[in-house]
Amino acid sequence: MAKNVKIVDLSVEIKEGIGDPSKIPPAILGLAEKLTAKIQYLDHEKSIPEMLASFPGVKAEDLPEGQAWANEYITMSTHSGTHIDSPYHFFPTSEGKKAKTIDEMPLELAYGNGVVLDMRHKKTGEVIGVGDLQGALKKIKYSLKPFDIVLLMTGTDKFWDTAKYWTDYPGAGREATIWLVDQGVKVVGTDAPGWDRPFSYQVKEFQKTGNRKLIWEGHFAGQEREYYQIEKLAHLDQLPPFGFKFCCFPIKLFKASAAWIRPVAIIEE
Repeated sequence: MAKNVKIVDLSVEIKEGIGDPSKIPPAILGLAEKLTAKIQYLDHEKSIPEMLASFPGVKAEDLPEGQAWANEYITMSTHSGTHIDSPYHFFPTSEGKKAKTIDEMPLELAYGNGVVLDMRHKKTGEVIGVGDLQGALKKIKYSLKPFDIVLLMTGTDKFWDTAKYWTDYPGAGREATIWLVDQGVKVVGTDAPGWDRPFSYQVKEFQKTGNRKLIWEGHFAGQEREYYQIEKLAHLDQLPPFGFKFCCFPIKLFKASAAWIRPVAIIEE
């Protein structure tokens, strides 16, 4: 008899809309708008011309109750919705070699033991550092193992579909990212829209210090360490800190920097 399992959906839906645009800083408004999908919905009546064009000689009255198929046409970024970034998104090279695109991701990396680290105590704009990761692991009494998939729970998903989602969250820094990979972790994720903290905080510190290493520091760590990164997760608070399987197979987009996923946690009951 198969074991009873619970499947937890960890994705946000792909839809149009970003919340109230007037509450999103102009510097990121354009990007936020590009990361929302544009969807044309054709219901069973609107699609009649499309279907009849595919069946020459057939008339609308020949269809069941005059109804055709339903169809949708979608325009969106590979970074829209819940998705996974490949090393190629971060830089042309990783660890001195040509960076892998998402279609080159080894699929065995997309299924493994999940670990949730609670970062909800971190404030907006704060950097998640090595000490934060080690403290969270100590709290749950867990030691990372090679190929664990580490998920950072910031609580940002609770603001999904609002302007605040795009501006209020902490993010991982370079040192934390490298430390995770050095523990044998190849895939990481966050329930925030980005692995790094909001751009506005990075820009402010860069303008103050002139330190170029502060720019996109979590992502740019991919130059030094090869890893894959999931963004826009949801419902991590429904998971135990460890003891579950995590699945995040990407859509096979040729030579793309990222791809959409339907991540799930599989919990044996």
